[in-house]
Amino acid sequence: MKKKFRKRIAEDIPTLVYFYATWCVPCKLMRPIVEQVVGELGTAISSIEIDVEIKKGIVKRYKIKGVPTLILFKSGTPLWRHTGVMPVEDIRLAIKEHI
Repeated sequence: MKKKFRKRIAEDIPTLVYFYATWCVPCKLMRPIVEQVVGELGTAISSIEIDVEIKKGIVKRYKIKGVPTLILFKSGTPLWRHTGVMPVEDIRLAIKEHI
């Protein structure tokens, strides 16, 4: 997964990474919102979901302190980051600034 993760975030197409935990109620609220935004933007972005309980190395590397956390990467560089629940329109606007 680490190699796949690094390869995906290094692409020229922005990649939205959704960090979550299965026990996290706000994460359960955010999942359909993230899926909606990714679906709307189609091939303009890609996405990856990371379970913070399983991928602890990635979590440590990107200093994930709370969930849900969204990070938008392009060419390996984080362009935008948000922790906590966020309205669909705000996520959409934040991502569109970088694509």
